[in-house]
Amino acid sequence: MTPNTSATGPGRRSFLASTAAATVAVAGGTPLLAACGGSGGGSKEGTTSGKDAKRILPAFVAQEVVTPDIPSRNGSSLGFTGKLVAADLKTSVPGKLGKGSTIRIMSPFWGSPPKGDNPYYEAMNAKIGANVVWQNQDGNTYDEKLGAVLASSDMPDVVVIPGWNMGGKIPGAIISKMADLGPHLSGDGVKDYPNLAAIPTDAWQRSIFGGRLRGLPMPSSYVPNIVPYYRKDVFDEKGYELPTSAAEFLALAKEITSARAKVWACDDMKWTAFNSFGVLSGSEKSLGWHLVDGELVYRAETDAYLEALEWTRKLYSAGVVHPDARAQNQGDSGLRFTSGEVLVYNNDLSHWWAKTTEQAAQNKDFRIAGMDIFGHDGGDPALWAVSPATIFAFVNKKASKAVVRDVLAAANVTAAPYGTEEYMLTNYGVEGTHYTVEDGTPTKNDKGNQEVLNAFVMLASPASTIAHPDLPRIAKAQVEWQQRMGARTRKSSFHGLQVIEPARYTNLSNDFEQLEDDVVRGRKKIADVQRAVSDWKRQGGDGLRDWYRKLLDDNGSAQG
Repeated sequence: MTPNTSATGPGRRSFLASTAAATVAVAGGTPLLAACGGSGGGSKEGTTSGKDAKRILPAFVAQEVVTPDIPSRNGSSLGFTGKLVAADLKTSVPGKLGKGSTIRIMSPFWGSPPKGDNPYYEAMNAKIGANVVWQNQDGNTYDEKLGAVLASSDMPDVVVIPGWNMGGKIPGAIISKMADLGPHLSGDGVKDYPNLAAIPTDAWQRSIFGGRLRGLPMPSSYVPNIVPYYRKDVFDEKGYELPTSAAEFLALAKEITSARAKVWACDDMKWTAFNSFGVLSGSEKSLGWHLVDGELVYRAETDAYLEALEWTRKLYSAGVVHPDARAQNQGDSGLRFTSGEVLVYNNDLSHWWAKTTEQAAQNKDFRIAGMDIFGHDGGDPALWAVSPATIFAFVNKKASKAVVRDVLAAANVTAAPYGTEEYMLTNYGVEGTHYTVEDGTPTKNDKGNQEVLNAFVMLASPASTIAHPDLPRIAKAQVEWQQRMGARTRKSSFHGLQVIEPARYTNLSNDFEQLEDDVVRGRKKIADVQRAVSDWKRQGGDGLRDWYRKLLDDNGSAQG
């Protein structure tokens, strides 16, 4: 296992964000644009002008402890391509900032949590200077636990909440029950915690709820993270040329496909179609809205949305998509790709490294590469930015000042940049106990894989970073892909804003994703989508448009 802290990486975050689980709502219909907030006492309305946000946001101070090999550009992650030399690790937290408090943290956990007195937790607590006690909960059913915990009188000191779990009454609970961190972090206050000061401003802006800075963020690149991967080894062998338009892709797909040989051109390509045709982001509700020629439009209303679905339907109709993709929930698209049954599939940016390492011992000729997203007409694609942060840690407003300060001390350690002692401790544990370094590559042992999992990394993270000491060429390829795509990425009207829709609109758009899947597979028609859009407008879409427009008129964008 190698470092890869690109926050766009984990598929669960990006995949679930496109579903109804990403819906955010509060009871009643009061607008709340929480990413920019005023100085009012944490009310659910919140004032959200750019001027107010500037008073709330922490000052940005770039870290100078470590210099990345590839700087961030066009919204990309930072890139590191060198070998890891333990003796060269820098120190970003010279002394303990913690003062000995006990901090109870509830967080989602995927897998089997380790025992609380394990060497990893002990080493982290010693570095921080506090006693962090983890109350890990099953990440797959985390939303079922959250509501009860937030409503209880014995809420932990810190609660980690992913964006996809912010449904129902959760945002309201965040506003009413979580501490305002602004007195500690706004403006120059953050300079007491240099690693937190180096977190990008966009990520902090997403952390403002109800006019207050309440969250500690896990930053991510805002460049769309779904890559159209192709089997470079096979493409090179066969002489296939990369397509530069939707028409070229379909023509190439027909050339590649041979059902008799059990080779199909691609798996389901709907997400790439949305990017290629310039469809507004579906990763969260507010990103689906954008001001066009003075009119606020929703993604499902656009011609681009229908055209992307129609093109994807043509792929299925032409028989170039693997039959298991048509069936849905049958088999694994990644396995179909690595076995050579499909030569193109789209997935999270993290698969670039994951599939390369997975196949290293099985197929030495295997090569994966990412196509640049092509504009459907052969021009440049019109890509839309995704969220710059999607997971947050919140401090209980009942926590003592000493606990709050120690939480920030802990976050200052976990947000340390790649190439530091603190980063290695947070992400790998104790050298010799949890991992070893051979030829510049850190490798976890069984103990490391069991103990050093999703705990401390959930508290706060550094700027999005990609580093693979074992495969530096992959890290370089990933960051450069982000930079090229980032040059074609723009921000929609509500990008970076923590928008909470009125409860009456919560389920309004929930059926579109299933309808999309039915249309591209030929079970429904484009006319069904058009009818669904008409129903959506009548059942509340136009009302929601008015709500969003007032929000924009009253408060402006995050960049305002």
